[in-house]
This record gives sequence, C-alpha cells and structure tokens, in this order.
Amino acid sequence: MAAYDCLVIGGGAAGIGIGCVLKDLKVRSFRILERGEVGASFLLWPPEMRMITPSFTSNAYGMLDLNAITLNTSPAYSLNTEHPTGKQFAEYLQAVADHKELPIRRGVDVAAVRPLPAGGFEVDTSEGTLRSRFVIWAAGEFQYPKLDAFPGSEHAIHTSLIPNWNDLEGDEFVVIGGYESGADAAINLGKLGKKVTLIDRSGRWTHKGSSDPSVELSPYTKDRIHSLEEGRIRLMGRHEVHEIELSGQGSYRIRCVSSSGRATTVTSVSPPLLATGFHGSLRLVEDLFETGSNGAPALSGNDESTITPGLYLSGPAVKHGDLHFCFIYKFRQRFGVIANHLASKLGLDASVLDEYRKQGFFLDDLSCCGESCEC
Repeated sequence: MAAYDCLVIGGGAAGIGIGCVLKDLKVRSFRILERGEVGASFLLWPPEMRMITPSFTSNAYGMLDLNAITLNTSPAYSLNTEHPTGKQFAEYLQAVADHKELPIRRGVDVAAVRPLPAGGFEVDTSEGTLRSRFVIWAAGEFQYPKLDAFPGSEHAIHTSLIPNWNDLEGDEFVVIGGYESGADAAINLGKLGKKVTLIDRSGRWTHKGSSDPSVELSPYTKDRIHSLEEGRIRLMGRHEVHEIELSGQGSYRIRCVSSSGRATTVTSVSPPLLATGFHGSLRLVEDLFETGSNGAPALSGNDESTITPGLYLSGPAVKHGDLHFCFIYKFRQRFGVIANHLASKLGLDASVLDEYRKQGFFLDDLSCCGESCEC
C-alpha cells in the first residue's frame, strides 16, 4: 500500500494553491488527487461565465492579483484578460501546476477517508487504497449543486448543469436565487434577448448592505445588470420561493412569499432555473467534521477538523465565525496557516512561509478581519 506524508483531495484553485505551498516547504512525499482534469469545475462553466473578481498585474507594487493562487503569478498576465472565463482560469491552474511540477494524479476518484486508530488515514480511491499521515480536503463545490432546496425543485434546472445558455429554448425564464450565479444567468439570458424574472429573498440589487462581497453582488455584476436594456430583467427582491408546481398545461407555478408575508405565484412556460447554491464535496466526509454554530464545518485555528486530527479543510467552505473565506483571494489567505501546522508536525523548516505571510497567504490573526468600509 502506497504511503504519503500528505494527500490533497482536489485539483482546483485550493488544491493547486495548497500544493504549491507544500512543494515550497519541501514536503517529502505528497500527492494531489483529482478525479478529472486540473480545474475541472472551472471547465464546466458556460463559456459566457467569467470570474467576478478582477485580475490585474500589480505584483510589482505589493498587491497580488486577486485571482492568483500562488506567489509570483498573475492570471491577468498569463491570460491577458481582466475577468477570465472558466476555461481560461483552468489553463492558468494547469500552467502553475506544470511550472511547479506538482505531483498530481488525475483520474482518481476518492470514495472514502478513514482515520486510523494509531494516527493517519487510509483513503479509498478508484486506484486502490492509499495511506497518508495527513489529508487536506480541497475539493470544490460547483460539481455538487443543491437540487433539493424546496418542494418541486426536481421540476427546475440548476444553472451549474447548463453548459451553454444558447442551449435553452424559449423566450422567457424565471431564475430562482439572485446572488452571483443567478444574476449571471439572468444577465447572459438577457443578452440573448430573453426576458427574465429574477427572484431572491434579499434586495441586494438595489441597495447597499454589507461591504463583505461574500453576501453582496460584485460591482462587476451590478454594472452588467444596469447595462442591459430596460425591462429585460424583472427583479423580484425580498421574495422566498416555497414550492414549484407543474400544471396540467405544462407550465410551472412558482409559489413565493414576500418578506411582508404576502403570497405570490409566478408562472413560467419554461422550466425554472435554480441558482440555489451547492451542497459541496464535504458531504463525502461530513462524518469527519463537526458542524459549528454558524452551520459550517467546525475548524481549529489551523483549519483542522475539531474531531479528526490530521484532516484539514482548504477552499470556499472554510468559515470562522462570521468570516466566510469563499473567494480565491480569501481562502488563499489560509494556505500558509495549514502549511505552517504541517511543517511543525513533519519537522520541516517553515522559513519559506515568511514570504507567504508578506504576500497575504498566511492570515492567522482573524481579529483584523471584518467590515471596515465607512463610505
């Protein structure tokens, strides 16, 4: 049975990013396990979808590209674009993996992670069982859409399962969920000349709320909404969908309740589109994590499971209190935290992490985080 110091599960932004740190730490034996291609989730994006965070080659001025997943790289420089498509960003991840000569095993599906009584783990994969002292769970969310958000969800289509907006037949659509993926769906359908009703429980399109982009639409998305022809998108804010019914005439009745308690029904002749989020890959190992009071996996200060020593979480599912590290420029700040803890366990020189700290990849003091915009 093959044995390693560390196994990284997932070859996306988090997996490749944490892999770069492990390589720089000179971890003697580690592998990144990816069931598809590097950046597989990004390759599933519709061609019209782009990164909402802007890329800019500002490294020389002490400001790392917001979409970079390791030091001394910039997607803006590599890809020559400000808002990369999914395909372009996957190319950047592959270029980083090639440059760093990361030990990636593609086509490996992980079925189970089992802690061993004496420490370490056995990881069941499609290529057999592997053993490792540590496991970093860095699998993403996009490939695990939430299809059971409310009764009747089976009558709808999740936006993550639509490979191309041109594939949808019809002139009018209802999109349920108005955060980034829902707004992006509405925008791209609007650009195709479709009329769209966008339903969301908040009113995030028309007011300024939190300055945390984890809960507010990005300026990039707001600009695109406002640039569409007037009347192309109908915004139904502060309405929560409770049920979808299929009528005898082949239409869909979407039953909503407003924040004031008023019941409303929206009818659609096309299947409604769900932008209701993702369950995430953690369902595969949920028994190895406690659930915190914030509903997220409970983690130590080193992003280690509180009930399974040696199992770490990296990526958009990381949350500490009210701080949600759901974007690349957020969760990359925790790469150095995990790496430093691993270095102490493996007896490695962690001085290389000084540069990671300078570049914003080693955030271990969360007291400085939170909202700070006053105007």
